[in-house]
Amino acid sequence: MKVAVTYENGEVFPHFGRTPAFKIYEIEDNKVISSEVVDTNGTGHGALVGFIKNLGASELICGGIGGGAISFLSDENIGVFAGASGNTDEVINAYIAGSLEQTAEATCDHHGHGDGEHHSCGDGGCH
Repeated sequence: MKVAVTYENGEVFPHFGRTPAFKIYEIEDNKVISSEVVDTNGTGHGALVGFIKNLGASELICGGIGGGAISFLSDENIGVFAGASGNTDEVINAYIAGSLEQTAEATCDHHGHGDGEHHSCGDGGCH
């Protein structure tokens, strides 16, 4: 099983749609057997769903994420664990231990605001 975690400098990146990279963990028998950081090369928002699917990930761990992205991920049978923060290796260990809560709720609702407004998602919410 592969799990994609939004990634920047060892930490969970706070906004799914703008993540510069994913750290992909391959897990077998409740252990990480390999991991690699994959740059998104500027791919953003909706295109990231296909990007994750092409990497073979069946779960996503991220900080903030909008309802539309959750819906697209669900359509591709990719589970979402939103609202995560901190070191990605510690977060994946919580996932393996079963203590990371899965959510189907948007943690970022800024999409659709007027043009020109700057928003940044983080700390489990949208600011």
